[in-house]
Amino acid sequence: MRSVGRNMVSIMDEALELEVGNRVLEVGAGSGWHASTIAEVVAPTGTPEKNWGHVYTVEIVTGLAESARKNIEKAGYGDRVTVMCGDGSKGFPEEAPFDRVLVAAAAPDIPQPMIEQLDTNGILVIPVGGLYLYQTLLRVRKRDGKLVRENLGGVAFVPLTGKYGHRV
Repeated sequence: MRSVGRNMVSIMDEALELEVGNRVLEVGAGSGWHASTIAEVVAPTGTPEKNWGHVYTVEIVTGLAESARKNIEKAGYGDRVTVMCGDGSKGFPEEAPFDRVLVAAAAPDIPQPMIEQLDTNGILVIPVGGLYLYQTLLRVRKRDGKLVRENLGGVAFVPLTGKYGHRV
């Protein structure tokens, strides 16, 4: 089971086309591991701080947000990852726009705030579909104010909750 999760993290990171200096919003911090993998790409260890990107991760479950924060600190990424507890389905407008947005929970559709908070030429990776089944991983590119969607295949994620998520 662990390798399946690690493979999906790799697939999602690759789909984001991460670059050093990117500002990334992650929705669904979980354990903090995925945010740490992103931080190592956008703000690599040993890179001068002035060239760093940053990861903002939002977790709706208080206990998970606290655990993610501790894990990220322990892994040495606390200066490159900000963990917030809140409704990630609304994005994080205070720090927008973002070069990349990653959602680690399945939404019924792409939340409008995430599209609005995605910078021009940004990339959004999000599972979209029903509760637990019949979900598709989408890569959405924002180009000249238009969205280009790409189906990356079938997936199964926990549901995104909050204002723009599933009603569970």
